[in-house]
Amino acid sequence: MSDSPIRPPAGASTDAQHHALLEVAEAIAQHRDLGELFHELADRLHRVVEFDYLTVTLHDAARNVMRLHILEAEGPRGIHPGAEFPVGETPSGWVWETQQPFILDDIGEETRFPALLQILRENGVKSACSVPLTTAQRRLGVLSFGRLTPHRHTENEIAFLQQVARQVAVAVDNALNFERAQAYQRQLAHERDRLRVLLEVNNAVVSKLDLHALLNAISASLRRVIHHEYTSLALYEPEMNQMRMLALDFPQGKGLIREEMLVPLEGSMSGKAFRNRQSLVLDRAAMDEFISPTSRLLRDEGVRSVVCTPLITHDRVLGTISLASLRDAAFQQGDVDLLVQVAGQVAIAVENALAFQEIGELKNKLAQEKLYLEDEIRSEMNFDEIVGESPALRSVLKHVETVAPTDSTVLIQGETGTGKELIARAIHNLSPRREHTFVKVNCAAIPAGLLESELFGHERGAFTGAIAQRLGRFELANGGTIFLDEVGDIPLELQPKLLRVLQEQEFERLGSTHTVRVDIRLVAATNRDLSEMVAARTFRSDLYYRLRVFPILVPPLRERQEDIPALVRYFVQKYARRMNRAVETIPAETLDVLVHYAWPGNIRELENLIERAVIVSPGPVLRVPLGEFKVPTELSADILPLQAAEREHIVRALQASNWVLAGPRGAAARLGMKRTTLQSKMLKLGVARSK
Repeated sequence: MSDSPIRPPAGASTDAQHHALLEVAEAIAQHRDLGELFHELADRLHRVVEFDYLTVTLHDAARNVMRLHILEAEGPRGIHPGAEFPVGETPSGWVWETQQPFILDDIGEETRFPALLQILRENGVKSACSVPLTTAQRRLGVLSFGRLTPHRHTENEIAFLQQVARQVAVAVDNALNFERAQAYQRQLAHERDRLRVLLEVNNAVVSKLDLHALLNAISASLRRVIHHEYTSLALYEPEMNQMRMLALDFPQGKGLIREEMLVPLEGSMSGKAFRNRQSLVLDRAAMDEFISPTSRLLRDEGVRSVVCTPLITHDRVLGTISLASLRDAAFQQGDVDLLVQVAGQVAIAVENALAFQEIGELKNKLAQEKLYLEDEIRSEMNFDEIVGESPALRSVLKHVETVAPTDSTVLIQGETGTGKELIARAIHNLSPRREHTFVKVNCAAIPAGLLESELFGHERGAFTGAIAQRLGRFELANGGTIFLDEVGDIPLELQPKLLRVLQEQEFERLGSTHTVRVDIRLVAATNRDLSEMVAARTFRSDLYYRLRVFPILVPPLRERQEDIPALVRYFVQKYARRMNRAVETIPAETLDVLVHYAWPGNIRELENLIERAVIVSPGPVLRVPLGEFKVPTELSADILPLQAAEREHIVRALQASNWVLAGPRGAAARLGMKRTTLQSKMLKLGVARSK
C-alpha cells in the first residue's frame, strides 16, 4: 500500500475520470516494463479510484492456469507474484472465461471460490472488483482492485474500471510482445554465437594440425558460450587398451592432472563415453561413481560438473573431448548439443593430424634411407660430379667441407676449365641453404652496361627498353647462394654496389629508391689475379678483401695427373651413354699421352676432347686423335716430359703477350697465375727472352 494514497470522495467527477484515463494512456506510452507500468498506474489511479491493492493475473495457455504477475501495494499475505491457480478455482479464471466483471461488494455475502476467499478474509479484504484484460486480438487476463472495507461498486465506477482495463490490456499486450521479441532476440544472439563458435572451430580444424594449438583455440571459442574451466582431449591407444590425454587446457587447475596421463577405459568418465559412443553429463554426485585415478584427480581439483563427448568419424571412435566446471549444474542440454557438433569437427582434425603425423614419420624414414643410399653411392669425400682422388683435389674438398656450413664469402681461384663452378655447387649443397636456390651469374658473359640490371634488377622505365619491372639475380637468390663467376670482370663503377650487398645485404633496383633486403651467401670465382688488379687500380681493394674471406685455389689438371685416368673413364661413360655408343676399351698408350699432356684448357679441354673421341669411335675402342698433342719423345735425363710441356706452354703465353708479364693482358693473367709465380717458374725452367 502507498504511504499516503490520495482518496478522493466517492463518485469522482467525469472530468477527473477522463483526466485519469489520459494519464493512464500517458503511462502506457512511457513504459514497456510491466512492473514499472503498474507502479505508475497505481499511483495515478489512486486519484480517481479508491483501492488498497492492484493485481494483474494473466492466463498461461500452455498450462491453462492463471498466473499472478503484478501485485501493487500491500496485497494479501500468502499470495505472491508468480502464484498459479487453476482457471476454474478463482474469480480471475471466471472473468477470463466469461469476459464479465466479477464484483465483490461484501466478502461475507460471497460463497463461490471458498479457498481463495478464505485467504482474502485472513488478510482483511472486504471488497473487490475484477475486470477482463482483453484486446481486439486476444484475451490476456484480469485486472483486479481490492479494498479493506466493504464497498458497493456503481455501474459508472465499473464502466470506468473497464475503460482503464481496455487501455491497460493494450499496454500489457505491448509489454508481452516486447518481452517475447527480446527473448527471441536473445535466442537469435545465442544461436549466432554458437554458429560463430562452430565457424571458428572449423577454421581451427583446417588451419591447425598441432593438437595442443587446436584444443586451445577450440576451448577459447567455447568459453564464450559455455562456461567451463577445463578442456581435455584424450585419444584411444589400441596397443595399451587405454586412452592418453594428449592435450589439456586448465589454467585454474592445481596441476594434479597433466598431459600424457593414461586414462583407463574401466572406471573412467572418458572410458564410459568412449565405449557407449554417447555424451556423458555428470554432477558431483554422479562423478563419485567413477573410481579411476583420473576421476579421483578431477574431484580433487574441485570439479563439480563434467560433460564428456566421444570423437566419432567414419564410424570409428578416436577418443573423447571433455569440458568441466567448478560450478554445480554448469551444462545444459543446449551445451551438450553444441559440444557434439564441435566433437564431430574435432574428430576430423584429429584424424588429419594422426595421418599427417604418420606421413611425417614415413617422410623422415624415407629421408634417412635417402641419406644412407646417397652415402653409399657418393665418393669417399661425399661430393657429386667431382672426380678424383689426388692429394691436391682432396685438399680442396677438405676446405669445401670446412667452409660450407658457414655463411662466409668464398673466393674460388683457378685457371679456366678447372671446375670452379662444381666447387661452388658443392659448397652450396653442403650448406644449410641447400634447400634454396643456387643462382649462377657469369659476369664476363654479360655486357658491362647490362650487368647492373642483371644483378640488381630494374624498374619499369629505368632505361630505354625497360618496359616492365625485373627482379635481379640477388633477389632470385634470396635465402640461397649466388655464384658470381669471373668476378674480376665486374666494372669498377659497379663494384661499390656489390660491396654494399655483401656488407649490408641490401640494394636498390635500377631506377628505384626503394631498398630491397636479401639474405644471400656469395661464392665468387675468377681465373685472374685480383691482387695484381688491385695494384693496377682496376679492382677495388675493399671489395677484394671482402671477397677473399675464405680463398680456395683449385689446382690445374697438370698438377693432379693421377686424376686424369678416372676423369677420362668418367667422360667416356657419360658421352657413350648419351650417344648410345658401346665404348669399352681405352688403349694404355692413349691414357699415357693424356696423362702427360699439359692441358692448358684443363678439365674442360679434356672433356671436349673425350666427347669428340666418342663421336669418332665406331667400335668398342676409344680413338683419340693423338697427333694433335705435341708431347716430346726425346728429353734430357734431368727434364721430365711434364716440365717440357709446361715450359712450352709458358713460352707460348710470353710470346702472345710480347713478353709482358704483369697486367690484365700479361702472360701471368693469360696463364692464370701470379706474376711472382710465373717468374719463379721461368727461372726454374730456364725460360728467358732471346736477344
